[in-house]
Parts: sequence; C-alpha cells; structure tokens
Amino acid sequence: MTLAHARWKSCAPDKALTVQVSIDGRKVTAIAGIRVAALLLQNTSAETRHNHDGTPRAPYCMMGVCHECLALIDGKTTERTCLIPVYDGMQITRCSGPFQLPNVR
Repeated sequence: MTLAHARWKSCAPDKALTVQVSIDGRKVTAIAGIRVAALLLQNTSAETRHNHDGTPRAPYCMMGVCHECLALIDGKTTERTCLIPVYDGMQITRCSGPFQLPNVR
C-alpha cells in the first residue's frame, strides 16, 4: 500500500487482510478493519470535508466526539468516519459544502 503522507505509516503486519474501497470514486486498497478516518488521512489530503463556506475540516479527536471527520459512507447521511471500520466494497465520499438531506418519511 502506498501512503500519501509518510507520517501515516501502518503498524499492521505485512500479511494483513486487505479490502478494496472507493474514496471519491478512486479505488484504494485498505487494511481490513482500519477506521475510515485513518484511511482518509493515509490516502488523501488532510481534509475530510469542507464547511458550507469552503473551510477545510479534518479528523481531530479520532474518537467520535468532535464530528470533524464526517463523510458519506455508501450514500448514507454523514457518518463519523473515525468510528467506522472499512469493509470490502465500501464507497466513501468526502463532503464539500451543504448537501441535501434524505427524505426520512
């Protein structure tokens, strides 16, 4: 696996189980079970989303408290990516500004 940032070196064993996921439509190989926020930090620029005014945001607490790591997972409403482990076939879409909420009726 090639890491975008050298500081995010994996400590997983060399023979760790890997899965294929998609980040913004780009196929990426990931270690099975790694949290989505960590995968995004490994394979993209630091920001995981942008506010409505274009301000970049990135994971901060990595434990689900700050909500800075929000992204769309498999087309569902925004999820805290630091809490969700990756799985094969996962579709991850980083958020950019406001988006339409789904009809929940």
